[in-house]
Amino acid sequence: MDFELSDEQRLFREVLRDFVDREIRPVAQEWEASGRYPAEIVETMREMGLFGLTVPEEYGGLGADMVSFALVFEEIAKGWMGVAGILGSHSLSCWLIARHGTEEQRRRYLPDLASGRRRTGIALTEPDAGTDLQGIATVAVRDGDDFVITGRKTWITNARHADPLPVLCKTDPSATPPHKGMSVILVDAGTPGFTVERDLPKLGYRGTESCEVLLDGVRVPAANLLGGVPGRGMQQVLSGLETGRINVAARALGIAQAAYDEALRYAGQRRAFGRQIGDFQAIQLKIADMASQVQAARLLVYWAAARADGGHRVDMEAGMAKAFASEAAASCALTAMQVHGGYGYSKEFVVERLYRDAPLMMIGEGTNDIQRIVIARALLSGAATIG
Repeated sequence: MDFELSDEQRLFREVLRDFVDREIRPVAQEWEASGRYPAEIVETMREMGLFGLTVPEEYGGLGADMVSFALVFEEIAKGWMGVAGILGSHSLSCWLIARHGTEEQRRRYLPDLASGRRRTGIALTEPDAGTDLQGIATVAVRDGDDFVITGRKTWITNARHADPLPVLCKTDPSATPPHKGMSVILVDAGTPGFTVERDLPKLGYRGTESCEVLLDGVRVPAANLLGGVPGRGMQQVLSGLETGRINVAARALGIAQAAYDEALRYAGQRRAFGRQIGDFQAIQLKIADMASQVQAARLLVYWAAARADGGHRVDMEAGMAKAFASEAAASCALTAMQVHGGYGYSKEFVVERLYRDAPLMMIGEGTNDIQRIVIARALLSGAATIG
């Protein structure tokens, strides 16, 4: 049993840390507060090949293992979680095209997506359908060699930069159960009727846009149906969300680690009653609890990623990692704020941003209540075991 990273993974982590220290940390506070889009950071990520994380090497990507994939999101989220979000939706979409797309779709899209010349996201959520994806109202009607898509999507990351944007829709609204009539269709940027509307205001998760998208009679070639066979969209999306939950879990781990780092540093600098506050047992107890939460989250995240690398289905493992790590992130962010006292509530300190970013990790990519249901069903069915 080996809990250590390989030499290659450690070197990769050092490259990521250097990038975050040079280009993200110095500007994160100012750019996040102003709402500035991190174009320069995105360009460096493109040059590093990070947009090709989940693209196989034959199409110009990195074809990264899942542990290395998790390291990317952990390290970038430690610097600025919103920037990690830019890569997250893109990587999930690339994974879907690589895993489920036709060969023509892979060759048409993946090389440019891997290089960052194109970027992408994924359009699942609707105003009246989030967790219940079978309740979506977006419909794609076959018309000769095309599909005509009508509907509305919301909370779409990378919406203004996605080309293509995979859209989950109903190609057979009368199907029973509904998931048998759902498909994913790749919508190219600039297609008439496809409009990216307002950016949604958010508590945190700034740096990347989250938009409403209107599809008003969008005509798309039938060749853009992911995989070429209708009715498989729900299965395609759910398989991709296993990878997505490792991504979110790793981002949550990055937030938790950053909160711990800030609290530890401040406890060694701040003085009260003539002593460093780290000398007080009340602070020591908080530091110890945070360190334990962070390390437990890390082991769960890397375990889920390693299981995925082994070719296993990881809905239970990814669910455990996502639920635990996201709650550790929220807990550590609040504890770090308490260690900082009044300064923790100030926008001049990093912990205020971490406190705002953390809650999304408990909601995104399936709420933690849903993760617990997935975990329990896997255990009760015998599909997974513990111990």
